[in-house]
Amino acid sequence: MTAELRDEGERVNHKRVARVMRKFNIVGLHLRKKVRTTIPEPAATPVPDLLRRDFTAIAPNTRYVGDITYLPIGDGQFLYLATVLDLCSKRLAGWSIADHMRTSLVTDALKAAAAVRGAGGLHGAIFHSDNGAQYASKELAQVCEDLGVIRSRGAVGTSADNAAAESLNASLKRETLQGKKRWTGAREARLAVFRWATRYNTRRRHSRLGQISPIAFEQRSTTLATAA
Repeated sequence: MTAELRDEGERVNHKRVARVMRKFNIVGLHLRKKVRTTIPEPAATPVPDLLRRDFTAIAPNTRYVGDITYLPIGDGQFLYLATVLDLCSKRLAGWSIADHMRTSLVTDALKAAAAVRGAGGLHGAIFHSDNGAQYASKELAQVCEDLGVIRSRGAVGTSADNAAAESLNASLKRETLQGKKRWTGAREARLAVFRWATRYNTRRRHSRLGQISPIAFEQRSTTLATAA
C-alpha cells in the first residue's frame, strides 16, 4: 500500500499507512476450509530435494516451484489449478486449469512456462514440487526430460518443503475470492485467475524485488546483464 501511494505522488511512510488501515479496519482476507490436493504416490521413484527450503535463486529461469490448488465453483464442485513460480523474479511463469487432477494438469502448466521462456525454454532449470501422484508420475518425468528440466521434490507429508508454491496459491485464492465461498461457475473462476495472474506479473509489487513487479524485475535483470 505504501509503495502504491508513493508511486501516485503521496508523501507517506509505512507507519502512517498502518495507522490509517487500523483506524478503518482495512485488513487482508483469509481463506476458509482447505481441500486436500496432494495425494502421495507410494511407488514413486525417489527424487532428491535440491532446494531444502531455500526458496531463492540468483537469476530468473533457474529455479521453479509448482503446486496444485482447488478452485471452488457452483454447488460443491471444484476446478483445479497448477502453477509454476519462478523463485528469483516471483513470476507466475505458467499455469493450467482443469476439472480434474490428472497428470496433464501439471504437465500443461510446465509446458506453458517453457513456452513463456522462449527458445531456451526451461532447459537446465530446477523444478521443485511436493510428492503428489501427479508430480511423481512417469509422465511428468518424461516431460521434464524432454524440456531439460531437473526435478526436485520435498519430503512426504511436509508442506514446508514447498511453502513458496503454497503461499502463491493461497494469495491467489484469497485475493480473487475476496471472502466468498466459491465462484458461480467455471468461466467466472477461469477469468478471475487470468486477471489475477496478469496483474500479479505486471503490476504486483514485491518487497524482495525492490517494490517492482515480477516482469519489471526480469526486464531490469536482462538490461543489467546486457550492460555487463
